[in-house]
Amino acid sequence: MGDEMNRHHDPEIVAVVTGANKGIGLEIVKQLLQNGLTVVLTARDIERGTAAVESVRHHSGGLNRIVFHQLDVCDPASAASLAEFILSRFGKLDVLVNNAGASGLICDEKTLKAMNIDPKDWLSGKATKDVQYLLMQTYEGAKVCLDTNYYGSKRVVEALLPLLQLSPSGANVVNVTSLRSELKRIPNKVIRDEIGDLSNLTEEKIDKLLDKFMEAIKNGKLESEGWPLMLPAYSMSKVTLNAYTRLLSIQYPKMRVNCVHPGYVDTDLNWHTGLLTAEEGAKGPVMLALLTENDSVTGHYFDQINIAEF
Repeated sequence: MGDEMNRHHDPEIVAVVTGANKGIGLEIVKQLLQNGLTVVLTARDIERGTAAVESVRHHSGGLNRIVFHQLDVCDPASAASLAEFILSRFGKLDVLVNNAGASGLICDEKTLKAMNIDPKDWLSGKATKDVQYLLMQTYEGAKVCLDTNYYGSKRVVEALLPLLQLSPSGANVVNVTSLRSELKRIPNKVIRDEIGDLSNLTEEKIDKLLDKFMEAIKNGKLESEGWPLMLPAYSMSKVTLNAYTRLLSIQYPKMRVNCVHPGYVDTDLNWHTGLLTAEEGAKGPVMLALLTENDSVTGHYFDQINIAEF
């Protein structure tokens, strides 16, 4: 699996990257293009998405293996429109990278930047109490976060599954997740065990768990019920995305379905508190996007380029 980045792939291999007009998503697009793939860059905002494609073309000498298509992962009709476009233009899909994401928080960015918190404290969770008053988790914000990160990724997968199944060598699905997704970060052992019990896990159980989580937010019981307190909705959206990744890998054994924490990358999503560049953060997702039929890697969680524990 170690030489994927050095392979030059067939331009007939078609990839879709969501949330790709900036940050990690845009860098994933660039690296896939460098590896010879044809890439559909998607973004919710047509103007920004089109500008991103034109910029990539300009800096690559007029490369024509990149196209733009609008995609709002929260809109089933938008996902269906993307599927119709890919079917008519390419006839199949080989790679899907679900990168679109939302934090679901209201943040006092000015004060946060002034505090100059050590990134290691962000990663370890030590900063939770220090920043709690700067990060407001509303019920509505949590709904948007879950609808984008978890349900949005599911919508896109479900819309594109018929096309992914047409990939001759087995498709790659890459779900971009987070360190906050790791089960050890959930205080309540009952919740950890329920979402981690793969043999009894179903999509219905995941939905019910998220319903309980939303009730806890509504009733102010996140702490007393043992839900994550650091980026609560974001954390649970990624916990459940990981669980969905595992289910998909079992349901579709001919595909390679994995999730990856790209590293603590400096992006808009974390208010530019990260340590890594977007280029560095794209390495893990790109590695998984370039897996071939010779790589029996599926149903795993990666911390950057290394397999890690869910």
